[in-house]
Formats: sequence, C-alpha cells, structure tokens
Amino acid sequence: MPVEPQSSRRVSQIAPVDRARTAEPAAIPSPRPAPRPKPPSAGRSARWVGLLLLLGVAAGALYWILLPPSVSVVQPRRGAAVQAVYATGTVEPSVMIPIAARTMARLIALQVDEGAVVKQGQLLARLENDDLRRAVEAAAAEERYTREQLDRMTQLLARKVIARTAYDRAKADWEKARANRERAATEAGYLDLVAPADGTVIRRDGEIGQMIGANQPIFWLSCCAPLRVSAEVDEEDIAQVRPGQQVLIRCDAFPGQVFRGRVQTVTPKGDPVARSYRVRVSLPPDTPLMIGMTAETNILLRRSENALLLPAGAVRQNTVWRVENGRLAPRPVTVGAIGAREVEILSGVTGGDSIVAAPTAELRAGERVRPVLAAPQPPR
Repeated sequence: MPVEPQSSRRVSQIAPVDRARTAEPAAIPSPRPAPRPKPPSAGRSARWVGLLLLLGVAAGALYWILLPPSVSVVQPRRGAAVQAVYATGTVEPSVMIPIAARTMARLIALQVDEGAVVKQGQLLARLENDDLRRAVEAAAAEERYTREQLDRMTQLLARKVIARTAYDRAKADWEKARANRERAATEAGYLDLVAPADGTVIRRDGEIGQMIGANQPIFWLSCCAPLRVSAEVDEEDIAQVRPGQQVLIRCDAFPGQVFRGRVQTVTPKGDPVARSYRVRVSLPPDTPLMIGMTAETNILLRRSENALLLPAGAVRQNTVWRVENGRLAPRPVTVGAIGAREVEILSGVTGGDSIVAAPTAELRAGERVRPVLAAPQPPR
C-alpha cells in the first residue's frame, strides 16, 4: 500500500487562523492608512487658479478707479409753458357803500341785518333824534308865526297902511324861518339811515343802545357791480401787467378748482413800504367766491403750447451743463417761463442734448463723465 507523504497530512490538520483577532488586541485601535500623496500637477493648478482670481480682482478695482464718474442727465421735452405773475389778494365788492350818521347819536332801532337784500330808500336803522325833533318843532312854529305876520303885512300893504319896507322885512323873516325848519328836518332825517341804492348788506357794525359817532359807518352795502379780487403785485413784475390779461384764481375754500378772471385796473401809485401795486381783477357775476376770501392769483403773461422744457434744477444762473462726447461743457441759455418744476428754454439747447439733471459746484469744463439717463418725470 502506498504511503501518503507526511507533509500533506500536516497541512490538512492545521485549522485556519483569524489574523484580525490574533494580530491586534481589543483595546488598541488599528492604525489608519497613510494618505496618498497628491501628484505635483494638482498643486500647480490650484496656485494658477488663485493667481487668476487675484488678477481679476485687481483688474476690476483698477477699472472702477479709472472709470469716469457717472452723472444723471435729462433731455429737454416739448410741452406747454405758461409765464405768469403770482400775487395774493382778497375778494371784495366792486362797489361798497358805507352808511353812517352825520351826527353822534344812540342807536335805537335796527331794521335789517347782514346778508339782507334791500331796495333804494328802504329804512335800515334809526338813531335817537329827540333833540333834533324838538328843533324841527320849534322851527316849524317860528315858520307859522312869520307866515301869519307876512299875511297881515300883505293886507296892510294893499290898503297902503304900511310902507313897502315893513312888508319886505316880514317876508324875509318868513323865508328865514322856513329855511331853518327845512334844515332842522333834514338834520333829523340823517338819523334815519336808508339804503342809497339796491344792494346787499355785507357788514353791520353797531348794536342797539350803542353810541354811534359822527360819520362812523354802521352798514356796508354792496351794490351795482359783481365781485372782484384786489391783489398786490410786486413792483418787479408790475411792468408786465396790463388790463385785459387773463387771471387764474385759486381759493382754499374751493380746493382743486380754478376760477378765471381778467385784469381790470392797475393802480398808478404803489405802496413804497410793501413795494407792491394794487391790481383789480374782475370776476364773472355767477362766481361762487365770497367777500373776504383770500385768493391766489396767476396773471398770465404768455402761453406757449410747444415749448422746450427742462427741470428747474438743471438750470443754474441761466447756465446748463451739457455732456458732449463724454465730457462736460457749460452752455448759457435764455430762460422764458419759470415754473415750480420746469423751466422754459428759449435758446441754448436742443431737444436731443444730454443735460446734467442736478449740477453742483464741483463740475469742471472738459471733465470726463459717464452719463446716465434719468427716468422722465410725469408732466403736471
């Protein structure tokens, strides 16, 4: 029988050994594998990327440093322009009649009040007239006596009993007494205040029992003509104001409404203290404005429907800054109508020019700038 080699028998009898359990104790961690070294080409790529980024940042900073400063520019537009003179005034009646007593007396009766519509000759008020009434009675008695004397002298003269001179004296006494009676009656009548014309009582200054001085108005009567506005125009503008010019009127009592009138008269003498002239503006008969209201008036001097307009802030001392080929250039302009938001340009710029919207004192002629067109403002 053949014999198997001993070496093969040993190998078959040895069990496999667990190297993970026998090689490392349980309390000692296994060592981590060492990191794989990067190839030299990866480091050089990272350095190039960082260098490129740094160069880009430097180039951007240099670009912004050397870039011309930006300025906001506008272009002139076409629209309506109105040249006007502004003034404030007060609504008043065209004809205002003061009604007063000629002598001092006490007010004893009021027949009408403010707002009343009266007719010519209507009794408005009565003042105390006891003294004048007695004077009228005395003058009337004297007139009756002299009249009787004259009648007797007439009969005696007809019978040739008296001389002609006695008759003439009696007649003169009667005429004198009659004049005294009429004067006393007229003076007493002055204490009965009556309306001199048809109109409306717009003011009353007096109460029953109050002592009213001579020539002190008790009533103010508006009559005979529509209302008007009395406005004060600065002396610098008065030379441009003429009768017949159209006037736009605004009042706080009627917000959002514009009323129209016309220049009626310009007073030839101004106020040297206020440095203004009074201008009367006529109103239509159906105006809702009331006496005493404050009015803002714009006297229209000229109107252009297709004017060249620039924002008011773009014009400084009749000069604008125009951007030409990326450089600043000051240009003198002729200004027309001046409004709160826009200014009319008569000459100096054209419709396609780029004008600095808000020039400052730092601007210099020939300076390089980068124009940025501003958003257009909606016209008013």
